[in-house]
Amino acid sequence: MKDKILIFGAFQGETGWLAGKLKKYLKNSMILETDITDLQKVRTALHVENPDIVINAAGITGRPNIDWCRDHAKETISVNAAGAFNIALACAEKDIYWVHLSSGCIFQGYGPDNKGFKETDKPNPPSFYSWTKYWAEQAIQSVQNNRALIIRLRLPIDSKSHPRNLIDKLIKYPEVWNLQNSITSIPVFLSITETLINKRETGIFHVVNPGTISPSKIMKIYQEIVDPTHQFTEITEEQFHEKGLATEIRSNCSLDITKLSKKLAEQKHLLLPVESEVRKIMEEYKKNLGPGSQ
Repeated sequence: MKDKILIFGAFQGETGWLAGKLKKYLKNSMILETDITDLQKVRTALHVENPDIVINAAGITGRPNIDWCRDHAKETISVNAAGAFNIALACAEKDIYWVHLSSGCIFQGYGPDNKGFKETDKPNPPSFYSWTKYWAEQAIQSVQNNRALIIRLRLPIDSKSHPRNLIDKLIKYPEVWNLQNSITSIPVFLSITETLINKRETGIFHVVNPGTISPSKIMKIYQEIVDPTHQFTEITEEQFHEKGLATEIRSNCSLDITKLSKKLAEQKHLLLPVESEVRKIMEEYKKNLGPGSQ
């Protein structure tokens, strides 16, 4: 008998990007539109659906960007932090194994040894949005049911066009910053998440490809592979803020994946160096756009 997977990740008739990806990839899964800020509604959903596994892919990132989150603090906290706690509590009450999608944006920089932050390193959130993701992790861990898997993603990138895809976001910007960052490949994320679930792993895992790459380098690869006519200007972090392109500080960080590599040695072949993975995705992205896409 296959596990029944319940995914929280739909709001007002709109399915979240990652929720949709997980639903399509994971067998016997379903997305439920539930107000996770209401604990009783979460409890009712678990009672009615009686899932074996729960995944929280719900969250507010702000539109057009995270600057929105500070201006809408109450709404952001209620979903990102309180909502995550409600799911943790409801799952603990029914002893349900569950997965929470978190973010590497709770870090700023490249780690104490300049080799990337480990799962055990203390976060240093640079923005209000980042704090809400960190508060969610603290809230989840406070339940102490040892049945939660926390996956930290970073700047997710995929081969299919979508407003939430890093490629599509960067294409819109005439000026792109040049700081190094970890990147999460969506195809790799989906495969690894399925394996971690099957193994019933718990605790925190960083799911990114090894190494770092800058957004401006990604756009150079886009020019090379997808659209040679695309134009943008490469800028520094200082110029990014001097030009008033953002009010909130953006996270730029590197995540260490030693823990993941050791735990999933059989899938180590998936963890290509980040630039190789980006090039691979970009080739597929071009194919998915179809003929005459340039």
